[in-house]
Amino acid sequence: MTEALTRASTGTQRLHRTVLAWYAANARQLPWREPAAGAWAVMVSEFMLQQTPVKRVLPMYADWMERWPTPAALAAAAPGEAVRAWGRLGYPRRALRLHAAATAITEQHGGLVPTDHAALLDLPGVGEYTAAAVASFAYRQRHTVLDTNVRRVLARLVDGREFPSTATTAAERRTATELLPEEPETAATWAVAVMELGALVCTARTPDCARCPVAASCAWLLAGRPAHDGPPRRGQTYAGTDRQVRGKLLAVLREAHAEVPQSALDAVWPDAVQRARALDGLVADGLVEPIGPGVYRLPG
Repeated sequence: MTEALTRASTGTQRLHRTVLAWYAANARQLPWREPAAGAWAVMVSEFMLQQTPVKRVLPMYADWMERWPTPAALAAAAPGEAVRAWGRLGYPRRALRLHAAATAITEQHGGLVPTDHAALLDLPGVGEYTAAAVASFAYRQRHTVLDTNVRRVLARLVDGREFPSTATTAAERRTATELLPEEPETAATWAVAVMELGALVCTARTPDCARCPVAASCAWLLAGRPAHDGPPRRGQTYAGTDRQVRGKLLAVLREAHAEVPQSALDAVWPDAVQRARALDGLVADGLVEPIGPGVYRLPG
């Protein structure tokens, strides 16, 4: 091994030790991280945490796991009940996808969340990130887990950029894989530790560099924290959007626990054109079923 490679290897090992020690001292106690939580708990949490902060997920997660502690329990319920229980967590198609995954697990895997990454990836609604997260966090396997927090940490630490690109690049994936410890158990802890670092310290809006355990080797900090020079990062608007209208329509259907006439839906939004567009979108997404002229319900 050349001297340069030796130095690089030593630096990576030091980085691993530093981040893992920080995580051991600072990790949040979350129910899906408990040793007895199991793979289904991890999968439910990963579906819920997509684009949703932990504090909003925690109460919903607790209710969900009490009601549907296994994939088979969820699969036995109507898809509409999953949508109803999803409440105001947002992006309700996740509820349908989780229900579909639970059904596939029950029918194809004996009710047990598969351990194989490829089998996880084959489940409905499970993409590359979720498959890697479940295999890593639940089954302690060695996989590259890239969420928004991890991508931001690596963009700053390695590339010296405030934010990563909009879409995950091959270069990002290569960097993350090269930094992954070889031993599976250590790699699994590293994956969640970097994620936690991004969630608690290396945040998007107010990174706390003074508390960062790897500040001394952060390329972005050493460069003087240069501002983002890529495409503008636009915050998601909500008020007045079709997404808000969809949420209001779904709220009526969730709370009714029965069939809902068109008149009840008409009352929640004054713009008839936008309201019709939002309702058509809900029907197309499988979140709402028309069961007769002007009558709707959650999917049965």
